[in-house]
Amino acid sequence: MQTNFNPVQLADPTIARADELLRRCVHCGLCTATCPTYVLTGDERDGPRGRIYLMKQMFETREVTPTMTYHLDRCLSCFACMTACPSGVDYMHLLDLARVQIEQKGHRPPSQHLWRWLLSKVLPYPNRFRLALIMGWLVKPFRGLLAKMGFERVVAALNLVPAGAPKLKITGAKSAIIPGGTKRKRVALMLGCVQRVLEPNYTVAAIRLLKRHGVDVVVVKDEACCGALVHQLGRDEAARDQARRNIDAWTGAMRERLLDAIVVTASGCGTMVKDYGNLLARDHGYAERAVYVAGLARDITEVINEVGLVPPVMWTGLRVAYHAPCSLQHGQRLDQLPLTLLDHAGYSVIDIPEGHLCCGSAGTYNLLEPKLASELRERKLRNIASVAPDVIATGNIGCVTQLEGGIDVPFVHTIELLDWATGGPCPPSLEGLKDRAHPVEALVEMAKEGLLVD
Repeated sequence: MQTNFNPVQLADPTIARADELLRRCVHCGLCTATCPTYVLTGDERDGPRGRIYLMKQMFETREVTPTMTYHLDRCLSCFACMTACPSGVDYMHLLDLARVQIEQKGHRPPSQHLWRWLLSKVLPYPNRFRLALIMGWLVKPFRGLLAKMGFERVVAALNLVPAGAPKLKITGAKSAIIPGGTKRKRVALMLGCVQRVLEPNYTVAAIRLLKRHGVDVVVVKDEACCGALVHQLGRDEAARDQARRNIDAWTGAMRERLLDAIVVTASGCGTMVKDYGNLLARDHGYAERAVYVAGLARDITEVINEVGLVPPVMWTGLRVAYHAPCSLQHGQRLDQLPLTLLDHAGYSVIDIPEGHLCCGSAGTYNLLEPKLASELRERKLRNIASVAPDVIATGNIGCVTQLEGGIDVPFVHTIELLDWATGGPCPPSLEGLKDRAHPVEALVEMAKEGLLVD
């Protein structure tokens, strides 16, 4: 792509970086077929190629128009376009630069400014988020009235509030070292912010699984949100502050003994932590440590694969539909590894049609763009229903929150299934399928005696 920046503009590191990224695009359009918003709307400006043109115009003119803001806000940051791009366009970091410009110079209605500010001040903080859930649960019966009053985004948020009453107790994380026995690895396990409140069972299952594989688990008290939520909102300095806090916490835990990995169970957080080197590249006090920490970041499936999944002790024969989070399959390029682990654990894994398309969660997207998010949700649920699974597995809390309740099939984290198969308890959401589990040793004996029928 040809750009038209003058020498004065190129002296700005942000513009120079944008110029470098823009020039990689060759206008081929192969990305459009994989873009969820373009698939829905058919509008070129709602596809990666059109958005790249809008960003080029933004950086060249230093002007942020309502059209630019509107169509760039509608991007999910799913990065399916990067998987499809033959030219290696780094759309993720180009969009990051553009979102900062929009946040600083864009013109949004006051109601949008207020909503985005509230999200940035609530979601990354577990205690505040739990209080917000309690308030949402109390207000949820009045969704119809709020919809008539035009509070579309508030209604979208209330729709995501779990049906059961949230826990009233508000607790913080405590530093701890959980020994794994053979000490094959020493890892820090990231608790996250939203997941810590909505599904703490994921963390418990992860600790059990890591211990079973001889891994020492370190939980660090001073850990913050990964920064992804505010980063997506264009609040780059807030994201850097959270990244710095995490780097300080994790490097502090290394004073006693180095970590082999920083393990993340929410793939959206994992993609962010792996990008700390880029986020803090100009921060002279943190740049080197950020690169080091980013190099240690691992999705939990990567760590289990590295140490080698122990043989399953239980077999269910469950048909598992694996929903690949965008942050895992496109952001981290880990599309096959979870499937392989589930297969080795003895599950019958089935593909979901259009698995490359986002479910509509995308961090804060379902709270900011509820109409498009709802369309993507229904499309994903139809595709899942078409393969008639017994259970749906995924690796990101956002996807579970977005899809759960839309289909009469239970959702689990991939790690819960691996934990169950290798000796852990049945996941809470699968209690109705518990009688499908049989010890592998018993099945082997039955097979030897010819008592099993294929």
